[in-house]
Formats: sequence, structure tokens, C-alpha cells
Amino acid sequence: MSVNNTWSVYLDNAATTRLDARVLEAMMPYFTDYFGNASSLHTFGIRVKQPLDAFRSTIAASINAQSEEIIFTSGGTEANNHTLKGVAFANRHKGNHIIVSAIEHDCILNTCKWLETQGFFVTYLTVDNDGIVDLEKLSKLINPKTILVSVMHANNEIGTLQPIEEIGRMCGERGVYFHTDACQSFGKVPIDVDAQHITLMSLNAHKIYGPKGIGCLYVKKGTEITPLLHGGGQEFGLRSTTENIAGIAGFAKAAELCISELDEETKRITQLRNTLIGNLQHTFDGFYLNGHPSQRLANNINFGIVGLEGETIRMLLLLDEEGIAVSAGSACSNNDTTKSASHVLQAVGKNQFEARGAIRVSLGRYNTEDDIAYFLKIFKQKIKNLNYIFS
Repeated sequence: MSVNNTWSVYLDNAATTRLDARVLEAMMPYFTDYFGNASSLHTFGIRVKQPLDAFRSTIAASINAQSEEIIFTSGGTEANNHTLKGVAFANRHKGNHIIVSAIEHDCILNTCKWLETQGFFVTYLTVDNDGIVDLEKLSKLINPKTILVSVMHANNEIGTLQPIEEIGRMCGERGVYFHTDACQSFGKVPIDVDAQHITLMSLNAHKIYGPKGIGCLYVKKGTEITPLLHGGGQEFGLRSTTENIAGIAGFAKAAELCISELDEETKRITQLRNTLIGNLQHTFDGFYLNGHPSQRLANNINFGIVGLEGETIRMLLLLDEEGIAVSAGSACSNNDTTKSASHVLQAVGKNQFEARGAIRVSLGRYNTEDDIAYFLKIFKQKIKNLNYIFS
């Protein structure tokens, strides 16, 4: 590990991940030798269509789905938009009520705001102080007009994992579609769409050491959903556009690697996470963890320190000067021109000040014990610069 070089210690893997060299190698032939359009009938098209089918099967197998249930998209945002809008308009004859959790990603919440202008009613399901949805409350909210429940598997800011199997079972028993945004959890925890009663699920590649601009939507057979894009009828008529074969090749390889290395990597990352949390707890009396203490992603540490909240952005910039990349929350929140406090942290009971003062450290495949040691060393130094008194 080299220090004092820009981006020498990258600890923002929840925002995006570094492309794995093995993934890049799998992608390269589809930029050059296998460049045809998978919809073409000639040899160049057939040579691409065959691996496309194989890549689709790889993604499907990783979540125990069928190949024809995988619809490739440009990423998680498109998959989430397709779910909400596609299900809403295809099932309007059945009802116009949608339930989502209060801590969903902005692409879910902003889509819901738009759907409310189109005659749909959205209920925002509250969570407890750890970020877990209330199953009893959800059961009471589902009514004859409810057509969809969407609860993300793992929160992108605080890492809390939801009881999606119980939610899925409840929705199935009530005849309601269940969607989960699993962009943060895929490749980090086991997912089985059948056992967990999932109707639709959003995934992407760039959170699992794959390329940006590619993801997919799992759509269970028989689900009524309207396409967002109309055109040549690709992706079983649900997503018309020429497939991004190189991106899909990278997505499939990234998924294959994550699934095969899941157990070993989870143990390694958990150890790094616990080392970091334990050291911060020991050093700072005012340390507190945001999100569920154990029911969370292994790579997520979202924390605050009493008295430091007002200096968070300054701290991030000071760390950046030393080559350390961490986050104050979701990367997408940096595009919020209102600079409002985190809706996730407010939903779990934090006040406006606390909700602006969190630091998110998210670990990944390329992080080491040396990275953690360096982060802790520099973090403590910079806090002294901010005149924070610690034990």
C-alpha cells in the first residue's frame, strides 16, 4: 500500500467498485472479435447470441431464477423505474396502491413521487431505529387495491438487511407483487428468488467489481409488467435496444466470481469491519453505529461521533487529501441541489444535525488490514486538527 497518493485507499465500495481484471479479460473479446448484433441472423449475430444466452443463464443461476426471467438493463435505476412504472400501469385495472419503505434509494422514491402525479397512491412504510421495516404494520397496510410492495434488500447508506423472505411470503399470500432492490446485497449475501418469494428484483454490475452501465431486472414468469422502452422487441419484448454484450459478459463474470468467493470473502470483510468498528468504539466515547448492529452487510460501517457531526464534510476532504476515499452517505445524494439531510438517517430517528453528520466506510475486495490501519491513523490525526477531544 502506498500512501499520500490520490485514491491510495478506496473505502467507498458502496458507491461503486473497481473493475476486476478477470472481468475486464472476459469483456475484451466482445469489443473486438465478437462485435455483432445479437438480433442479426448472419454468423456475426449468431456468434454473439449464443454467449448472450449463456451469460443470461449465469446470472439466472446465481439467484435461482430461469434464464427467460432475466431482463438486461442499463443498471439498477432503470430496473427500479421499470418495476414501479411497468407494474403500476400494467395492473391499474386491479388497483392503484403501492407500498415502499421510507429508506428506499432515491430512484425508487422519486419514481413514486412521479407516480403520485399519475393517479397512484403510495404509502411509505416506516422503519425502526435500526432500519428494519415493521412486518405487522406492512400487513395492515396491504389492501385490495395494493398491487406492489417494494422494499430494498440492503440499504445503501446504513447497510441494514431486511427480512425479505417474510415480506415476500406475506405478499404472495395476499396476491401482491413483491419487488426488492438488491443492488447492494447481490454478491454479498445469498439470494434465492424462489425461496424468498420475490416477484421482481433489481441488480447491477458495478457494485460487484463489474462494469458500469449494465444491470438486470428479474421478472418472475407470469408477472404483468409494461415495457419502458418500445422498439425492436429485444429482451423478450420487455426492453427494446441492442444488447450491451461486452457489459453483459462483464456482469456475468463478476457475478460468477462473487458467488464462488462469497463465503471466504464475507469472513475476510467481516473481520476488517469488526476491527474498524472495535477500534473506533475504543477510541471515541461518542462513537455510535447507524443501522442494525448485526443484521447488516459485512462491508458497511455507517457511523457518527458525538461532537463531530458538524465537521463531517471537512473531515471527508481532509481524508481525501491523504488519499482516503469515504462517503457522507449515498453517492447519488451529492446530486441533491437542496443539500437536505439523509432521508435514511432521519427515517431511523436521527435529527437533522445527526443525519448530516454520518460517515460511511464501505469495504471491498481490494481492501487490506493495512488500509484499515492507515484509515484509523489518519482519521485520528485529522480529528486532532478539528480540535476534537478524544480519549
